[in-house]
Amino acid sequence: MFQIVSSTTRALACSLLATSLFTSVAVAQQPQPVRIRGTIESVDGANITVKARDGEDRKVHLTDNVAVTGITKTTLSNIKPGSYIGVTGQPQPDGTQKAIAIHIFPEAMRGTGEGFRPWDLRPNSTMTNATVDQKVEATDGQTLTVKYKDGEKKVTVTADTPIVTFVPSTKAELKPGAKVIIMGANKKEDGTLETARVNVGLDGLTPPM
Repeated sequence: MFQIVSSTTRALACSLLATSLFTSVAVAQQPQPVRIRGTIESVDGANITVKARDGEDRKVHLTDNVAVTGITKTTLSNIKPGSYIGVTGQPQPDGTQKAIAIHIFPEAMRGTGEGFRPWDLRPNSTMTNATVDQKVEATDGQTLTVKYKDGEKKVTVTADTPIVTFVPSTKAELKPGAKVIIMGANKKEDGTLETARVNVGLDGLTPPM
């Protein structure tokens, strides 16, 4: 039995396919946000130059409404069941994560980047943004169970794990010598970088994440 397909139907199918392919290519060609870790070398009005950890100088334009968030030290005692945290981790053979660093989110930032993903701090490192479900004392530190919408992870925290939190800050902290991490600078068509948010270590702190 033969099926008759009208020229209109065939044309519509071709049009939808072409649109889908064009959209996929356009998304693939969009510049991806750039993560920058480093030390501010200079400040020139709304522009900062950051010496990145790879030794390159990155010039970044700050938007007019740039948000500056301070990163400061805190302690493991401030992590409790229900806390929303970010764990920079290193996968272990038993499937757990050894915490390289932990940052505690303020309540207003709950839900930020929730989930588990690869991270670029070290080879094979990961990031888990999740809610603490359980906190258990261990002989060599503590073990946290954290849960996110698609799963959970067990995290080992040692006495050497740096723990930090976010606090409000101002552009006055963006000065030469300050250590910063910019999570997502946008690369413009002319190749310049621009960001609407900068995280800066306070009191000489290097953001550990």
